Amino acid sequence: MKWTTACTGWEKRLVQRKSIIPPPIYASEADAALHIFKALRVPDLPGKPTMEEVCDEWVFDFVRCIFGAYQSDTGKQLIREFGLLISKKNTKSTIAAGIMLTALILCWREEEELLILAPSKEVADNSFKPAAAMVRADEELSAMFHIQANVRTITDVMHRNSLKVVAADTDTVSGKKAGRVLVDELWVFGKRANAEAVFLEALGGQVSRDEGWVIYLTTQSDEPPAGVFKEKLQYWRDVRDGKINDPGTLGILYEFPQAMLEAKAYLEPEHFYITNPNLGRSVSQEWLVDQLRKQQTKSDGAFQQFLAKHLNVEIGLNLRSDRWAGADFWEGAAERVTRDELLDRCEVVTVGIDGGGLDDLLGLTLCGRCESTGKWLTWSRAWAHEIVLERRKEIAPRLHDFARDGDLVLVKHIGDDVEELAAIVAEVEEHGLLEKVGVDPAGVGGVLEALEAAGVPEEKIIGISQGWKLGGAIKTAERKLAEGVLRHCGQPMMSWCVGNAKVEPRGNAILITKQASGTAKIDPLMALFNAVQLMALNPEASASPGIYSL
Repeated sequence: MKWTTACTGWEKRLVQRKSIIPPPIYASEADAALHIFKALRVPDLPGKPTMEEVCDEWVFDFVRCIFGAYQSDTGKQLIREFGLLISKKNTKSTIAAGIMLTALILCWREEEELLILAPSKEVADNSFKPAAAMVRADEELSAMFHIQANVRTITDVMHRNSLKVVAADTDTVSGKKAGRVLVDELWVFGKRANAEAVFLEALGGQVSRDEGWVIYLTTQSDEPPAGVFKEKLQYWRDVRDGKINDPGTLGILYEFPQAMLEAKAYLEPEHFYITNPNLGRSVSQEWLVDQLRKQQTKSDGAFQQFLAKHLNVEIGLNLRSDRWAGADFWEGAAERVTRDELLDRCEVVTVGIDGGGLDDLLGLTLCGRCESTGKWLTWSRAWAHEIVLERRKEIAPRLHDFARDGDLVLVKHIGDDVEELAAIVAEVEEHGLLEKVGVDPAGVGGVLEALEAAGVPEEKIIGISQGWKLGGAIKTAERKLAEGVLRHCGQPMMSWCVGNAKVEPRGNAILITKQASGTAKIDPLMALFNAVQLMALNPEASASPGIYSL
């Protein structure tokens, strides 16, 4: 039997208020589960209504799709991974409780464990409490199940099957043998360095359970997506768009079409329904309009976080009130250029280098002046010793992301980073394009030695004064970005560094310092400023053409 989980027309369907959830593969299995789900009561609402009375049709479609992918004659679950991206307050926790309680009621194994995995105790309680309340609100279910609130467990007294809610930050995840798992708030796991190991343990039981599945529930992240969340979200998008054929994975993503994002149509109340399918039920349009009006006046990043949480608008840059002014123009200045293309198109290149400590990134930026347009094209790369992953666990998921992108190199041996950096600078010199190399004078020893060993002329390596003296380069970069003259390669690593940059006014000058930005790294951005400082001197084009120009 063939089926597909792609939904290439999802943009039109969302706008037209049509379902983006595919019909069940096996209708009889779906209907049996839906009958149970609809009968569950919601105790925290007046009159304790049933799920049938309070849920919209999209919820029932979701339930039918999950349980309708089960092939009863073979005992196999045909769709084994589900991802639901939905805006905040669309009854996500209540749906999670109802689905897992339905799965517990239908479980045919004995002494089986079903699992809800939450990133924290608070989120775990949000999932367990409605499930326990549903049991208490029904006499038949109260007789069937025993509730242990202290360990967040609901147990079938006859078959000894159980639903357990686990907080990954306090409870032990290892040794779980759950066949059916629900992961709540995946975006929070995306910030954790050990998330993949946690999931490996939690999902290990599915190896021997053909009927197993995993459901990921999440809103958008309050920061640019990272780690397992970024990886899963992109995979679900690729399956949905038909780029990857994986009928065993289904991503149900309530997000705005790209054209509406570019037009900022998400700011118009008549479009709120696109990411809020429960609008008019658990989500108040009046409240969203009121909050949007209040948050729009803020410049501390709260507005971007509101859009992410309530309208699923993915955050690209964290635009705080103390942000670098160039951040407002950064995303619009992207121009996909490889290093080879930069060397081919440019008549002269300056190089900036910054960082290199064990707790830092070693940043490199090439800034070339395009021969045909006069625009400044930049390309960046960074290196980090693996010790950074241990000392800075809070940013480790992002560093792994950048390494997968190819923009960051994780090195095992001290010295490999400066050697690789020096080889790139030497390549620019070999092309006859190198004007000057600007480095932070502090801690330049190892970099200087590597550059000279690679054949970079010593007279082309100069120190760039940091602190307030770099203010001119910072303001030049701002103006060139705003004018459309400074173009960058659109690297996620650099967008992250730009978002991290905090400005400190000092009299008439401004500072962007590592101390101000804390553990959030900015070294590649500082390298860009060093390169811009040199390019601002308007160097003459080399009389010796590069090999790509011959």
